[in-house]
Amino acid sequence: MLNAVAMLGSQDLMIIAVIVLVLFGGKKIPELLRGVGKGVGELQKGLDEGKRQLNSSIHEDPTPPTASAPVTPAVTTTTDHTIPAGTSQPGSVG
Repeated sequence: MLNAVAMLGSQDLMIIAVIVLVLFGGKKIPELLRGVGKGVGELQKGLDEGKRQLNSSIHEDPTPPTASAPVTPAVTTTTDHTIPAGTSQPGSVG
């Protein structure tokens, strides 16, 4: 795209300027250019803000892990696996 603009001659630019003047009129062109200028300014502000945020996030030290309460082991319970007298164990014949 940049090469196409660079290839335009002075005669081509004059033709484009006349077409713009005819389409928008003499009074609308300053308003149009003012709006374009404001848009470019807002774009520059947005790009600068994005660069600042990126640089601050890159140069920021990572937060150290926070100390938490010590973990206590779970209480284990033992179960009695003895079989009462007079009952049979599952899977046994008897």
